[in-house]
Amino acid sequence: MNENEQLIHHFYTCFQNKDFEGMQRCYADNATFSDPVFQQLNAQQARKMWEMLLKRGKDLTLEFSNVQAGEREGSAEWQAFYTFSATGRKVKNVIHAKFVFENGKIVQHHDHFNLYKWMRQAFGFSGLLFGWTSFLQASVRMKAKKNLAHFMSAS
Repeated sequence: MNENEQLIHHFYTCFQNKDFEGMQRCYADNATFSDPVFQQLNAQQARKMWEMLLKRGKDLTLEFSNVQAGEREGSAEWQAFYTFSATGRKVKNVIHAKFVFENGKIVQHHDHFNLYKWMRQAFGFSGLLFGWTSFLQASVRMKAKKNLAHFMSAS
């Protein structure tokens, strides 16, 4: 296993152990993160996002696999299992992560998942009917952004 594969393993093992500080140390100070909900975060925001999700995700568990990395880029598959707090509904989110590395740290992290599928699980019937709409997707993104900003200001 090369250094960058070890870094990915360390990141997700910390995630499994709810060690947000260990996850935070994996990011370079100029890192960026993006996924379908949390878009275009800088390193400080990404670090706080993981802290917020781990502190609030009381029943969050995850599995990861297919870790691959070369000198500059890497990827992994992971699945998160949790209860979406806004609705109390169970979610299984299947995610493909891509990474870019520099000097033994993550400088770019992009998680990809099917937002409509996530919304169907998280919101039930209304997610099924409206989860594909840009309006509801934008609403979820705005709420997530607001929650992160509030969490950061309270920290």
